[in-house]
Amino acid sequence: MADTERTRTEAAPVWDAEMARSYDTPGEGMFAPEKVDPAVARLTELAEGGAVLEFAVGTGRIAVPLAEGGVPVTGIELSEAMVERLRTKADKDTVPVVIGDMATTRVVGDFSLVYLVYNTVSNLLTQAEQVECFRNAARHLGPGGRFVVELGVPSLRRLPPGQDGLVFAHRDGYVGLDTFDLKHQHLVSHHISFTKGREPRVIRVKQRYIWPAELDLMAHIAGFELESRHADWQGSEFTGDSGSHVSVYRLPEHESE
Repeated sequence: MADTERTRTEAAPVWDAEMARSYDTPGEGMFAPEKVDPAVARLTELAEGGAVLEFAVGTGRIAVPLAEGGVPVTGIELSEAMVERLRTKADKDTVPVVIGDMATTRVVGDFSLVYLVYNTVSNLLTQAEQVECFRNAARHLGPGGRFVVELGVPSLRRLPPGQDGLVFAHRDGYVGLDTFDLKHQHLVSHHISFTKGREPRVIRVKQRYIWPAELDLMAHIAGFELESRHADWQGSEFTGDSGSHVSVYRLPEHESE
């Protein structure tokens, strides 16, 4: 089985209708205005009036407000259940979506910006697929086009000696736990929800984590140059202690001779 086919097989059952409902929390969590608004503002600025393409558009957390702000947005999404949820917010004319894999699917159109947010590049479980994601972004852009990636920094420094897991979040009714497979550079995020009178509900999401330097090399392979890197959408300085980053890659204005 090819790497792409294997990844689809492993990823597809996770993003079903139940997951789409759980993921989509309008006004709360990652859908809260303080999370969404800075991303939308920065992406609008980077688009410079052109059309944009979102890889793994999901339920439209970012694409819908971008479109409402006048930015033409198209999406690629593997999960039909996530797109069905998006359709409760925006129709096909407002946010067109092509069903497919973000590493290989092509979309007709001219785009000034391709972006993916909230760690979605890590849903591709091999390095080869992640490189193909960068190449696919480049195929959708002309000279000077940008590719924006929002991604967490692997938290391996927090692992206690001899341990392969750590808690990344906890609150009443919820615990988030990451377990690491260092040999294959994989992690599994375990989202455990507790509701009174019911059995705990567990959602597991497998990812391949990427260091910033490795991400830069993937970009270089695809012909991009790093234009900027910040710790968040507001433009905070990225440091060795930052837990995530927003990296902006750009194709050269003129192809090299």
